[in-house]
Amino acid sequence: MMRLGLSLAAVILVADQASKWFMLEVLDLPEVRHIPLLALGPFGFDLTMVWNRGVTFGMFAGDSAWTQAVLGALALAIAGFLLRWMARAENRTTALALGAVVGGAVGNVIDRIRFGAVADFFDAHAWGWHWYVFNVADAAIVLGVMTLVLDALLRPSGSVKRSAP
Repeated sequence: MMRLGLSLAAVILVADQASKWFMLEVLDLPEVRHIPLLALGPFGFDLTMVWNRGVTFGMFAGDSAWTQAVLGALALAIAGFLLRWMARAENRTTALALGAVVGGAVGNVIDRIRFGAVADFFDAHAWGWHWYVFNVADAAIVLGVMTLVLDALLRPSGSVKRSAP
């Protein structure tokens, strides 16, 4: 299971860093700031550059180097915990979900090291309401966590290994 999870983590990490390179270097999104991509009735999807100096939804944001170092170290510690969990994963779904979270977490840590913030640029919106701007790593983390939760809730009760007391 470890090889499966790590393979997905690597794919996500490469896709995340490639998309950030494309947005920052090719499109020069920080200069352009906003590019409308798709509008279907009340739904829209745009590119909008945001530097996230916090964690999820910008919480605990800070400009100082120590704040970014602490957030990066915390993300790496969590990734380490998830790797340990992945090594013990009981099924492919869990291994893949953990791989998605680890790949996304490492991608965002790389941003913190390189830029002092995470580069976010995907902006989904509907009926005038905008979701938080996100990137490939963020999407992988959210989908991975959702998969873990659904797997835990929907897994048949007999498929969970129980240890004897």
